[in-house]
Amino acid sequence: MRGRRAFFGFLGKEVRHILRDWQTLLVLIGMPVAQVVLFGYAVRSDIRGINLAIVAPQPDAATASLASRFMDATDTYRVVASVADAASLEPQFRDGRVRQALMLPSGLAGALGRGEPVTIAVVTDGADPNTGSLMEASTLAIVRAWDAGRTGRRAGPRIDVETRMRFNPTLESVNLFVPGLIAYVLTIVSALMTAITIVREKEIGTMEMLLASPLRPYQIVLGKVAPYVALGFLDVVLVLVAARLIFGVPVRGSNALMLAESLLYILTALGMGIVISTSTSTQRVAMMAALAGTMLPTLLLSGFIFPVSAMPWPLQAASNVVPARWFVVITRGVMLKGAGLADLWRETLILAGFTAALFVVGIRRLAVRLA
Repeated sequence: MRGRRAFFGFLGKEVRHILRDWQTLLVLIGMPVAQVVLFGYAVRSDIRGINLAIVAPQPDAATASLASRFMDATDTYRVVASVADAASLEPQFRDGRVRQALMLPSGLAGALGRGEPVTIAVVTDGADPNTGSLMEASTLAIVRAWDAGRTGRRAGPRIDVETRMRFNPTLESVNLFVPGLIAYVLTIVSALMTAITIVREKEIGTMEMLLASPLRPYQIVLGKVAPYVALGFLDVVLVLVAARLIFGVPVRGSNALMLAESLLYILTALGMGIVISTSTSTQRVAMMAALAGTMLPTLLLSGFIFPVSAMPWPLQAASNVVPARWFVVITRGVMLKGAGLADLWRETLILAGFTAALFVVGIRRLAVRLA
């Protein structure tokens, strides 16, 4: 009996301890729910919202009829440009504003009416090989359905379709994952490790020493994050070297720009870690919050594995506040498309804004805690 009472007394004490530690309880309850929702809605391989450009040097009735087929497929396609010259689409392909181009020949209606052979080109952004293959197959199906509806049972000239994948013509999946892995690795090294640093000071009792020191909050933050900046930058260099030598993944753009953008994301991830660290009371809670708040969104909402355009609009909106989403666009743009700062200035500006906001919030929270 004494052993049983002791056991239930011990069990009650543990339950009360968990209930009092509301941060841990909130993370333990919220994380499974968040995982189910994110995996259920984000893990999708279908395609939506393809940014399509139509190139028609001499628009006519046939080009308008074919273009209307894509405009009617509103969930799958967004016709974002109609131009006469394909050369004007180059910057838009590099920065992601255009994912696919339907290139129609001059005098399409006249050639079909005269029974002449016609060739249409479909150019697809293949940086994401899985999505690229699906986009190409969907566009080919629409063109062939339009051609079949045009001719019916009558004999007539069939349309040949030439396809080309840009940026990743061999559709190597490693070209998709390596740029995204850089964001994932930096999130682990920077955000996760930094998230427990300030909490650790409190748990091991050295916070009193910081309180008595002449250090200011921003100096404490700089001292905590500087080693992780160096470590993260070293990781970027090693990953790029390994990607090139082992997997043959190119860096078609500027290496200096790639390293500078990586350094910016390291600072962003460190800022996330500092905010988590100054908002939690134990290392356990800080680590769990970092896993739920940084690593899970990096995997599911950044476009690293699953296309953001295929997600429901609430998750697409939520992905805008995930810094990794913008960094993945940058890494793929620089490495696979040869994009420069002129193409990626918007994503760079967003990351800089995240970095500034996170550091301001983190330093203020630390100042309050030190006070």
